[in-house]
Amino acid sequence: MDGFLRYYDHFVLPFTVGMLVLFTVIIYKYVRWFVRMPKEDRRLVARGIFTKKTAQATGEVACEALGHRKIWRVNPTLGYMHMSLALGWFLLIVVGWIEATVHFSGELTAPHTHVFFKFFGPTSHPTMTGKFINFMMDFLLLFVLSGVALAWFKRLRSKALGMRRTTRHTLWDRVAMTALWMIFPVRLVAESAASGIDGSQSFLTGAIGRWMVDEFGIAQVFNISAVAWWVYSLVLGAFFLAMPFSRYMHIFTEIPLIFMRRYGVRSGERASSFDHFQIEACSQCGVCIDPCQLQADAGINHVQSAYYLRDRRYNRLRREVAENCLMCGRCEAKCPVGIESNTLRLNSRSRLNDQPAEGRYEYLRGVDGSCGEGRTGYFAGCMTMLTPATLSAMEKVFAAAGEDVWWADRNGGACCGRPLRLLGEIAAAQRMTDHNVELILRQGVTILVVSCPICLRAFRGEPRLADIEILHHSQYILRLVEQGRILMSSDTMSYVYHDPCELGRGCGIYDEPREVLRRLGTLAEVSQNREHAFCCGGSLANAEIDSTQQDAIARTLMAQFAATDARVIVTACPLCKKMLARHSSRARVADISEVAAARAVAAATP
Repeated sequence: MDGFLRYYDHFVLPFTVGMLVLFTVIIYKYVRWFVRMPKEDRRLVARGIFTKKTAQATGEVACEALGHRKIWRVNPTLGYMHMSLALGWFLLIVVGWIEATVHFSGELTAPHTHVFFKFFGPTSHPTMTGKFINFMMDFLLLFVLSGVALAWFKRLRSKALGMRRTTRHTLWDRVAMTALWMIFPVRLVAESAASGIDGSQSFLTGAIGRWMVDEFGIAQVFNISAVAWWVYSLVLGAFFLAMPFSRYMHIFTEIPLIFMRRYGVRSGERASSFDHFQIEACSQCGVCIDPCQLQADAGINHVQSAYYLRDRRYNRLRREVAENCLMCGRCEAKCPVGIESNTLRLNSRSRLNDQPAEGRYEYLRGVDGSCGEGRTGYFAGCMTMLTPATLSAMEKVFAAAGEDVWWADRNGGACCGRPLRLLGEIAAAQRMTDHNVELILRQGVTILVVSCPICLRAFRGEPRLADIEILHHSQYILRLVEQGRILMSSDTMSYVYHDPCELGRGCGIYDEPREVLRRLGTLAEVSQNREHAFCCGGSLANAEIDSTQQDAIARTLMAQFAATDARVIVTACPLCKKMLARHSSRARVADISEVAAARAVAAATP
């Protein structure tokens, strides 16, 4: 108790109050969110704690929450800025605690003692250990200050740091940000004044302290020191008070999110309490803004993931923000925290739009447009039916391979349900999915080939079809070639491939279509490909934008293809094919099944 009373000054009160409020609010939020999570999610956490997943999560916390490894990969300058603030401050706390523990010889002191050590303890350490600690504290402070300087510069000149736009903030965000930006410059002044009074020889605060004494005199430096320590405590307290109500809640929330994600907890189509851990782990760093084609091409600047998550966090989400999104996944591919923004937006839409399925889509009772017999099934999907060249191409492929096929919707059928699901009508979508699943299971196929990536995601996400191998037609065509069931001739034709959002980022299928094209001719690549590929603009997930805005998005994509001089633009989605064909003036646009079928012949039989 003597240590608590001996190392006390009134200026520590703002810091102490802020810290108590911060941890009270955080504990309240975390307990409330966790208790309200679905039971199965809580079981996943309980089962995962005493496994290697905890060690893996700990390593990920070090790499991401402190090192910001993913931001480094996207933008090294921003990565350094975030790392210097997070890792630098963390190390200042750790080394500062070691410094105070060594000096006070393990004496029980108040929690604020090591934070304000240079006020309560001497700053000049004659021993080699003391000098090394002094050096490390100054070095770490300089490290953090370099990040603060970059943060200031980013606000003023974001383009110089590789960002076209930075995020717009709420009042709480601005209060917390201003306080954060002041903490370390004020700390530099306070510790430098203390070092000047004490005669420290440290390279940063000691040098500035000696200059202050020479410039202002020892008496004036005492006054500067008193004011600086008060201001330092005030800005720390203000930051702690604002943090749990601002974007800086991510500093703590990303940590439990990483652990729960390792344990298998995920957001779903229906909103759950776990969603809060994802929403409040968003730092609004702005990395997701530039990849958004609505912002870059359509001039829509208020619906990006950073703003959607911000508005949902503060319970002010509007229908327009929830629904005006291509759901293409480009922002998710860039997000350094790995927030499932598409899934979160989907469960926001479900709260707005979901209706009971009873009495709707009654026609499903009599729909069965299937025909043919075979262990291989083919589901064309609505959009493929509207692009008959793809359907004809798959007929040729099946014939060349001598495949007996069950056609699930050759004579009409039901939508896979995913377009409705993307708009939030979960019950109606599930009814359509149930109809198709029952049809497929009744036929007893072992392989289901799908031409539409939207349908592919619908069926791959259905657990009742887990025993059936579900392939996109690009995967199936490549398998036939590799098995020697069909042969394809090659020539000098040049192709460029477009990665559809649902097939690439949605299903992780990038290589198989490219391998098919390499067997046909030469393959060119655009700079924005694979997980960073542009959306065609025709997404069924966005009913808010008009055709003019869709066309603006498609034109940006087509400009990339035009730069390659490829003679054929190939995609693997019927919806993408329609959008690209509408805007292609020179190159031919084709589905991968078309170019493959044109060169496919039956393998010679022995």
